[in-house]
Parts: sequence; structure tokens; C-alpha cells
Amino acid sequence: MRMENGSLTTLMLPSGLITSYKARMWHGGTVELLHTNVADGDDGSAVIQGGVSLGLMLGSEDGMNKWSPRTWVLHDVELMSSDSEKTVEIKYTVTLHPDNLTSEIAVTNSTSSSIQLIGSFLSHLTVSSPDAAYAIGLEGSNYLNKPPLETNFSIIPPDFKDKLTGQGQSWVKTVFPGLLPNWVEKADEEIELVEDDNYAQLTDKMSRIYTYAPTRFSFNDRGRRNSVGIGRDGFEELYIFSPGSTKDFYGKYSFVCTGPSAMLKPINISPEDIWRGGQFIYNPNM
Repeated sequence: MRMENGSLTTLMLPSGLITSYKARMWHGGTVELLHTNVADGDDGSAVIQGGVSLGLMLGSEDGMNKWSPRTWVLHDVELMSSDSEKTVEIKYTVTLHPDNLTSEIAVTNSTSSSIQLIGSFLSHLTVSSPDAAYAIGLEGSNYLNKPPLETNFSIIPPDFKDKLTGQGQSWVKTVFPGLLPNWVEKADEEIELVEDDNYAQLTDKMSRIYTYAPTRFSFNDRGRRNSVGIGRDGFEELYIFSPGSTKDFYGKYSFVCTGPSAMLKPINISPEDIWRGGQFIYNPNM
């Protein structure tokens, strides 16, 4: 998709992965806002990771009839995915505007019982280095430190994966075998923390679920001299992951991953109901 002002976005089928969002800048050119990598798959084929993707799981309240959208079919300007029985359907609409990229989902529950949705948008935003990146506008927000969410498209440094080995706390191992990850319920020893910095530098490794945060905030990258605004609708939680600044500038791990989420508190969708939510990536640099 392309706008007259030069903004451009690229989406892959059938995966539904958004691999590029080139936004128009104040100097008249365009700058890539998303971060992607090409990795080797299990069979030796090339696998694209990063970008903007959906990591979602739906299922009944008793943990049965679990389903996760993996492939998408294009219907007019919407992507659609449904379970094998066609009783749960997700419409995924990606819209490019002159100053923002929106990703919206509508989940239709045609069953006779309630279903739950857990998961997150995962947007890998490219930065010169996390050391030069700042999260702006989250002061006073509540959060819990949690393991990073691992999907087919997520980028997680090996040292993070090594740390998780044996803990059974990765997204793949804990979410997809069952409906809920083993850290959905807050443990007694967990303490909800509060962000005390309105201009938080992302130098250190971090993986957080914000349980109470503004619906809009922004990232500023001093190295690239640009900002990116993030907004959400329908989701109550916010996920932020930074691999930290032990890596090379403009390298494989020069990114920040974020997205609206429903990880600690699943979203309940009543029978014959439609639930809507979305994410908005704003470009304030025009």
C-alpha cells in the first residue's frame, strides 16, 4: 500500500506479517520504522521475523477448543482467519493513512458459549540502539516484569532464550499447549511496580506487561532523530520488550518491541458477540 505523500507499507500473505512501514519525514524523504530479520528455519529455509504481527489464542473458558490464527486469506481489503468449524472468525484490517498505520481486529464468536482471547500485537520498531531510545509518557503506569513473548515472528536474543531455558516461561511453551500461560495469575511474591520516569531510557534489558498505562505514548530515538507514537484501542494492557544495548548499533537487535495485549487478563467474548481492538503507529515527524 502506498500514499501520495510517499508513505508505504508491505504485508505478506498468508502469514499476515507487516514487514515494512516507510513513513514520510520532515525532510521530504521516507524512513523505515519497522525492524525485520531473515533467519534460518528448521528446514534451512529463510524465515522473516520482526515487523508487526499478531500472537493470539482463542478458546473456551474451560481451556478446550483452542485455536490460534496462523494463516490469513484476503477478502477485499480485509484479512480473515477462522477455526476449522467456522465458529470463530477474526477479521484483520490494515490501513495506511498519511500519518499513521492502523491494524485492527474484529473477533466474531458464533458459538453458544463464551470464549477467551489472550495474546498481543507485536510491533518491532527499529532504533539506532536501545541505548538511544526512550519511552515517553509512561510515568505513573503500573507494570509487571514478565518473560518476553515468543512467537514465530518475534525476535529474541539468544541470551534471553538461555535465561528462559528450564523455566518453561516462553510464549510457545506456555501459551500454545494450553489456553493460558503459567504466569497469567499473579503469584503472591510478584509486586506490581510503577514507572517513575516519564522519559525512560531503554538501555537495560526489559520485558514488561503494563497493566495500567495511557492509551497513547511514544518512543524517541536520538540516534535516528525521529519519534514513533503508539496507540491502542480495546486492549487494557501494554507489552514492551527491549533486548538492551549490549548489541551493535543498527544491528540485528537494534529494536524495541511493543503492542497492546491481553496477557494477564484475558478478554471474554460472549456468545454471538463481536469484539474489536486495534493498534495505531503514528508518525509525528512530517
